[in-house]
Amino acid sequence: MNCDEANVLMHALIDGELDAGHAREVEDHIAVCPVCAARLREFTEFRQAMNPAALRHAAPASLRARIEGKLPAPQAAASRRSVIKGFAFGATASALAASGLLAMVMRGDDDRRVLGEVVSAHLRSLQAQHLTDVVSSDQHTVKPWFNGRLDVAPPVVDLTALGFTLLGGRLDYVDAKPVAAIVYRRRVHVINLFCAPAAGATRRKAAMESLHGFNVRRWTENGLNLWAVSDINAEELTEFGEKFEAGLRG
Repeated sequence: MNCDEANVLMHALIDGELDAGHAREVEDHIAVCPVCAARLREFTEFRQAMNPAALRHAAPASLRARIEGKLPAPQAAASRRSVIKGFAFGATASALAASGLLAMVMRGDDDRRVLGEVVSAHLRSLQAQHLTDVVSSDQHTVKPWFNGRLDVAPPVVDLTALGFTLLGGRLDYVDAKPVAAIVYRRRVHVINLFCAPAAGATRRKAAMESLHGFNVRRWTENGLNLWAVSDINAEELTEFGEKFEAGLRG
């Protein structure tokens, strides 16, 4: 096993998702390669820092009181049955509200974890000097390269004339799943555009986030989750995303 192969499988090793044979191969390589051993330690520390348990927030104890405070007060002559029914309704409403809040928190945790994954994948592509599997500035060469390698065809747009040079593409891994990475250059800066199938076809508006000095523009379109990652400033990354979206629709 070489360093490139070990780098691709490290995250799956950390998550305990490798079979015994592949896990042994990665561990044997790391045992004799100080560079990969250091990288594994870095990834492990990064994963610990992004532990969802550290980011999770419990629903406030005052939530039920606020919800029940908005419910109609029981009438003085109410029967025992109506009182019990009112309590049951209040408990159900509180449970529904709490479960909705919990779902929002869990979804936020998952988004944050995946954000860390795409930034990690961007760093891997730079440190391992494995930026592209297919090197070409021709979108009609890059897009067909993914045929048979992924379940979906990633969008590839040539933005060279607009200041974002297409360099090529590669197969990468985010959240232990294969994804397409379309690679662009803005002056001396690399932009990785990661593409993965989205659950459902709902369009999600673009949002800009920052992690460890890298900007990430994420959005969902045409059944795909997309993350553009780079160390260029947020304004230029927004410009890239808007031109990419315009290229898809044009």
